[in-house]
Amino acid sequence: MSGVADLRAARVRARVEGIVQGVGFRPYVYRLACEERLGGFVLNDERGVVVEVDGRADAVRRFLARLPRESPPLAVVEHVECARIASTGEREFRIVASVRQGGADALVAPDAATCAECLAELRDPLDRRFRYPFANCTNCGPRFTIVRDVPYDRPATTMAGFTMCPACQAEYDDPGDRRFHAQPNACPACGPRARLLGPDGEELALDGARDAVEAAARRLAAGAVLAVKGIGGYHLACDAGDESAVRALRARKRREDRPFALMARDEPAAGLLVELGEVERELLAASARPIVLAPRRAGARVAGSVAPGVGELGVMLPYAPLHHVLLRDLGELGVDALVLTSGNVSDEPIAFRDGDARERLAGIADCALVHDRPIETRTDDSLARVVALGGRRRTLLLRRS
Repeated sequence: MSGVADLRAARVRARVEGIVQGVGFRPYVYRLACEERLGGFVLNDERGVVVEVDGRADAVRRFLARLPRESPPLAVVEHVECARIASTGEREFRIVASVRQGGADALVAPDAATCAECLAELRDPLDRRFRYPFANCTNCGPRFTIVRDVPYDRPATTMAGFTMCPACQAEYDDPGDRRFHAQPNACPACGPRARLLGPDGEELALDGARDAVEAAARRLAAGAVLAVKGIGGYHLACDAGDESAVRALRARKRREDRPFALMARDEPAAGLLVELGEVERELLAASARPIVLAPRRAGARVAGSVAPGVGELGVMLPYAPLHHVLLRDLGELGVDALVLTSGNVSDEPIAFRDGDARERLAGIADCALVHDRPIETRTDDSLARVVALGGRRRTLLLRRS
């Protein structure tokens, strides 16, 4: 890059590697280039992101300095390789179609917990995504568990079967919107839908509930064991304060005495269950949403069968919109927290495919809260690297607690 600052006009080609797909990196590059009044383009390929910028040399220099420094919250820029090429005088900047010329080697971002802006929409009765269990944007939502291939684009994800409605498409196309090029973008009019099913797979009546999530909350509050299709697989849930429900779950799952993890709707609710210090609060709120071990609070409304003979409880906060809506409904019904454990019989693999889950969990769950977005479990070399990265981070968080 030496000499660029001495040129009146410059064009630079940059390759950016790391976790730069599925994190809003192309929209970020687009906005940054527009701020510096540069032409050129950005695209995804099998290795990461490729950028070409063209314009005044000082603006190109500022762009390259800002590129890794101001990257989106979920991005991890590992390496930027730059080369000077001939200026073409291009003054328009574009996001262009992805290309693939070799084997996949791009890192894909882990799934990210619901951001504050999406959470505000979930809670706003006037918003079109009010109570929508699959709200997301470039700052949050599923990534790894929907990717089928890279480069990361909607046709290469499990969202390929959902066509965006005009309102969602307008957000996707708007550089000023936080859903600009958000590949999982959806709403109740065009995206995945939640349903409540009985043990035989039949759709259950809502019985006056607003939707399937509220109907599921009512059943949990009445003592049911529920199978929940999450982002990366099925879980089993029950009211953590209901001794009969917890005992039933433990017996059906064949889990003798190992503690169950709990999910509380927010930090204050978690504080009713366990003693939280500064470190525990920080960990609970982390994007990875780890299970945090902390001393059980005296008088916590938690059944004894949740963690027999143990003075600590493992608590986590919701990380998907579906969890947020479900836990909020449960709070209105007087339920402080859920037992949330893997969807399987002990020592078996977790269920993630719908048919397999129906067959294996029918003897455990009284009903199931499901959705029609497939879960992807592909583990080629590049995706396995993401699993390793995410796994290390989770282990560190648990050890700190």
